[in-house]
Amino acid sequence: MARKEKRFVVHSENIGLCSAKILMDKLTGVHYIYFTDGCSGGLTVLLDENGKPFIQPVTDDDEP
Repeated sequence: MARKEKRFVVHSENIGLCSAKILMDKLTGVHYIYFTDGCSGGLTVLLDENGKPFIQPVTDDDEP
């Protein structure tokens, strides 16, 4: 059975019960931020300086 590639690259930082994760979609290059504090949390797209979704060009190394 072929190994399923992960679609997201995740960078995380934890501070006590709070955690912030940046997720980069390897298919589209779009970045998201996921923040949790105790039992609540939220996910949103990261924006660039013009208010558009932050997109990092996908390289061959990043593709799923």
